[in-house]
Parts: sequence; C-alpha cells; structure tokens
Amino acid sequence: MNGAAALDRIRIVLTRTSHPGNIGAAARAMKTMGLGHLVLVRPESFPDPVADARASGAIDVLEHARVVGSLEEALHGTVLACALTARRRELATPARWAHEAAIEAAATTAAGEVALVFGNETSGLSNEELALCQVPVMVPANPAYSSLNLGAAVQLMCYELRMAAIAPGEAPYQSGQPASFDEVEGFFGHLEQAMIGSGFHDPANPRRLMARIRRMFGRIRLEREEVGILRGLLAALERKT
Repeated sequence: MNGAAALDRIRIVLTRTSHPGNIGAAARAMKTMGLGHLVLVRPESFPDPVADARASGAIDVLEHARVVGSLEEALHGTVLACALTARRRELATPARWAHEAAIEAAATTAAGEVALVFGNETSGLSNEELALCQVPVMVPANPAYSSLNLGAAVQLMCYELRMAAIAPGEAPYQSGQPASFDEVEGFFGHLEQAMIGSGFHDPANPRRLMARIRRMFGRIRLEREEVGILRGLLAALERKT
C-alpha cells in the first residue's frame, strides 16, 4: 500500500476537547501531513468560528469531521487504536514510544483502519478510554516537563505517521486478519457474561478483573480467527452449565 493510501486509512480521534481552537489546530496539523479523517467525541464546542480560524487552510478537514457520542463509536470498524498518554498507567498494556507506534500503525493499515486517540486537554484520556485502545503511546519528552499542547501532539504524531507511511515497515500481522475493535469488544462482553454466569466473577466486587483481562489479551493482539475460537469455546462451556 502506498503512503497516501495508508494515511487515508488513519483516523485522528479527539475526545472531550474543551477548546475549539485546539480542534482547528489539529485539523491544520493533519492536513500538512496528508491526513484527512477527524473524529470528535463529545467536543465542548463544535462547529465553532475559533476552530475555523485556527484551521487556516484546513477548513475541509473540519467540514468532513464526524462528531460522535462515545469513544466506542469513534473506534467502530478499526483494527488498531493507539492512545496518546503522558503517563504510565496501572493495568495498561506496555506503552510504545511515538516513533515505533507510528511504524506499527502505518503498517497495520494494510489490514484495515487505524485510529490515533487524543484525550482532553486538561485530564487526558480516562483509564476507561485507554482500556479501549490496544497501544498506549508516549512521547519521549523532557521528564521534568512532559506536557504537550494538544495541537503540538497531533502535529508530532501526524509527522511520525507520514514518515512511517512513506517508508513503511513490515506489517505486524502475517498469519491472519487482526480482529476489529467491534469483534474484540464483543468477545470481552461475552467473556464477562460467561464469568458472571459461572459465578467466577461478581460485578458488585470486581477487583479490577476485567481491566486485568484486557491487559492480558492486549499483549497478545487477537486475530479474527482467534476471537472466533474463544467465543466458540465460551458458547460450548455455557451449554454445559
């Protein structure tokens, strides 16, 4: 897949953005690097003339932006979601540096659509939002002052994605088709209900069980056929109870 085609399969997702100027700055950053798919999760103000002004010549990116009500909706149909975070999180899968995450993301576009997720300017991504993404991504910034402006963070990652698309690396999936976001979430939902039905899992006293299970499977990166096997196994076990 050529560089332009790879970039066309990448969506930039901004969640709960509080300042419309940052949406415009993100759109401008995207267009300069050849990306055009912007998804906004519950923005505080959009459309907004401040966003238009900050976008400069990237008004078309704003005009085609999708506004959705949840991160789950924003990730629908993706095969990989990378989430920018400024700090390491307990029970999250191991973080990747921005450069190597961009290489993997660009390569994975050969299998389907990829998302790069950015959180709120003040609080970043919640633990629940981060858990929906397979790859936490960190920028190797000055540890004494690692906070990046949202527009700058989008610009940095779009640059890394463009460089990775121009000189693509080896695709991380060789043996099978990666499971989509919807297929993986369907598996987690099925697994949780099976654990509740068996008495193994008490949702009133969860002890962060599902977070630990998500981290475990996140390290594996499930393929579509593997999800089918696991759900078939769960269904067979449910019939025995």
